[in-house]
Amino acid sequence: MEKISFQDQTLTRWRVGQSTFLALPEKGARLMNWNITLGDGSVRDVLYWPENADLGAIAKVRGGNPILFPFNGRCFDKGEIFFWRAADGVKRAIPMHGIARQGDFKVTRLDARGFVAQFVPGDEARAAYPFDYEFTVSYRFEAFGLSCEFALTNQGATPLPWSAGHHFYFTLPWSADLTRADYAIRIPATKRLKQDSTGGLISGPALQTNENLDNAALIDTFHTGLRGNEVVFGEKGRPGDISVCLGTAPVPPPDATFVTWTLADDSPFYCVEPWMGPANAAEHKVGLQYVAPGETQKFAVSVAVK
Repeated sequence: MEKISFQDQTLTRWRVGQSTFLALPEKGARLMNWNITLGDGSVRDVLYWPENADLGAIAKVRGGNPILFPFNGRCFDKGEIFFWRAADGVKRAIPMHGIARQGDFKVTRLDARGFVAQFVPGDEARAAYPFDYEFTVSYRFEAFGLSCEFALTNQGATPLPWSAGHHFYFTLPWSADLTRADYAIRIPATKRLKQDSTGGLISGPALQTNENLDNAALIDTFHTGLRGNEVVFGEKGRPGDISVCLGTAPVPPPDATFVTWTLADDSPFYCVEPWMGPANAAEHKVGLQYVAPGETQKFAVSVAVK
């Protein structure tokens, strides 16, 4: 583990086996990059990070793993985007993907295998999510993988609504001679949904368990009704697949969701995102969970290169 000064920030780098991880825990608890040194000495980027990224505006950087809390995606209140309504009936503004990816965190543990960071809500975060709580992000790094756990503790007297998730930007293609058409993904979903212009859930495309990653129908699709907790994608006929696991149970809760997304046909990344539920959970309640006063709920995911 070592500290690196860059753009007036102090980054932390871990080397665990053949993997190297780079993170800025204090800003959005952001894991920025993960790469693996292969047997021939070459380096494969697993998590994409753009070279020209502005750490001063880290919430806008398309790379690494932004933390989505307390809600995923776009929230709506009666058709009005970027608002939500709690049980008290008050309409509150909330940014895309919530308040954590652009927020400050306090590092509570830092060691040779990872870190734990606690969210420190600013004025915007307190206005958007006005509860008494503790939210922590814990990373554990392995030679060919990582695990990340969210923990939300209710320190107040009101049940806490949440439906959080991850936004992993995976480097793809990771072999220079291939295109997205040379990659396939396996998602054990029984239901596909989309979000309409008012935040409602509508039926999504008809997809197979196994699909090519150049299939445009995958973009912005919620894959739910999962028969298993693992999504696997990679180069057809080659080793080095990526596995993303949602939770630790063999079969996740019925509303648990994987999201597939990328920005454009030529984007150097592809996002496979494990979420507690589809976007706008606070309104339609699909995937919404509540933490009772004095209780703690956790949400765990893991990623591995096979």
